[in-house]
Parts: sequence; C-alpha cells; structure tokens
Amino acid sequence: MQLKFTKMHGAGNDFVIIDLISQRYKLHPRDVRKLADRHFGVGCDQVLVVEAPQNPNVDFRYRIYNADGAEVEQCGNGARCFARFVREKKLTGKRVITVETTAGVIELRVRNRQDVEVDMGTPVFEPQEIPFVADSRADSYPLQVDGAQIEIGAVSMGNPHAVLRVDNADAADVQHLGPLIESHPDFPQRVNVLFMQVVSPTQIKLRVFERGVGETLACGTGACAAVVYGLSRGWLRDSVTVELPGGKLSISWAGIGQSVIMTGPTAVVFEGTIKI
Repeated sequence: MQLKFTKMHGAGNDFVIIDLISQRYKLHPRDVRKLADRHFGVGCDQVLVVEAPQNPNVDFRYRIYNADGAEVEQCGNGARCFARFVREKKLTGKRVITVETTAGVIELRVRNRQDVEVDMGTPVFEPQEIPFVADSRADSYPLQVDGAQIEIGAVSMGNPHAVLRVDNADAADVQHLGPLIESHPDFPQRVNVLFMQVVSPTQIKLRVFERGVGETLACGTGACAAVVYGLSRGWLRDSVTVELPGGKLSISWAGIGQSVIMTGPTAVVFEGTIKI
C-alpha cells in the first residue's frame, strides 16, 4: 500500500504524521520502525497517527509511536504539530482542538500558523502512578547507576521522566547515563531522562534522552517535567524559557493541581508517500 505522510518538527523533535481518517490502514510496529529509520525510511523520532475519536466529546484521537515501534502515552512537541496538521489538511477548522491520547484528553490552541499552545494537563508526582519504585513520595530520590548514587526527580506528564540537575547541560554525559537510567529497574515502563541546567529562575537549558529513541533535539513533555520539578524545588519561577538543542519552548505552571501550559513552534519539512 502507498501511505501518504507529512514530515514535521517542533524545535527539532521530528515526526512522521499519518492521517488514518482519510486513509485506511492498521499500523504495525514494523511499519513504525520502517518509517522512523533514517537510512531506509523517512526518518523521525516518533510516528504520530491521526484517528477518529472514540470519545464523542473530543475532536480526534492522537496516537504516538517511538522509533522502536512501541506506543507511548504523550508527546508535547508532537501535539503542536498534530494541531497544525489537522488544520492544514482541513480535517478541522477549529483553533481550539480537543484530542484524546492514551494519557487522557489534552487541549490544543492554535495561536498562529506556526505557534501552538498546549494544555498538557496536571503533573503526577506519586511514584506508583509515574510509575517509579519508591516507598513514598519525596522531593528527590537516590538512584544507583553504574556503581554510583545520583539524585533525581521523578515526574509524569502522562509519560515518565527522570530529572537530573547538572551544572552544564552541554557537558552532561547524556550518551552514557541516558541509556542506563532509561532502562533502570526502578522505572518498570522505562523513562525519559532529562539533564537540566538552571541558568536563572526563568531560564533552563535541557538535553533529553528519550526512551525508545535516544537523545532528541527537543522533548515537550520533558520540558514540562523539568520546569515542574525545578519549580517544586524552589529553583524556578512559574514561567520559564526552556532552551533545547533544537530551539526554545515556553512553559508555565501555576502549581499543584494546575495544568502545565506549553507554547512553541511547528514546521512542515516535506510530504510524500511510502510503500508499506
């Protein structure tokens, strides 16, 4: 079958988006791996799928697959690209779009042709809900990695994140520590690993090692989780610019019980068809 796709990115975090409302196809993990392969496929961090909603009170269903073929709960940069995609493909004319994901319903607000604001929902700190193995909730947790003990924060934004504060994000040992923490047994569903440098109370630098993908140029849920953790520790204010290798995101959070709001850019790279 010839499957139509659009390649997009949000701050360098890149996606292949498949419309499975206008096209009929059941996507398999092997298809995802083929699409995501940067040598033999299109190439991307995640494959995003647009489907008709199962919930009649929302506009679309949004499914996310990492490059390894595993379906995951949430992707903030992808959500912004999703909003631009469904408008430009005339699947909706709305500027406020409600979307169901595995992690719950999110709201996307299209501000202009490039920028989209996403209500990412409320962060989760309870270990069993992240999920993370710990006796009780704490501000931070010790984690044994490669014979040494490090300190992490654990937060879910619909998907699990481990946050490490570092002095210099550019010099952080992402390629060594990232895979070790991603697959640590204390994170039974694996985890996205965030290396956060606090530049000021309103600015951080961030590198992200995503589960099932590796280091990416940006991660929307990771940016949210890092700001939430930094704010909860008293390091940050309630509105923060997150500088990632691929660009900048704006994150705001009013505190416990409130939604995290993310705003950032989107870009279309190219469109095409691929034989599946």
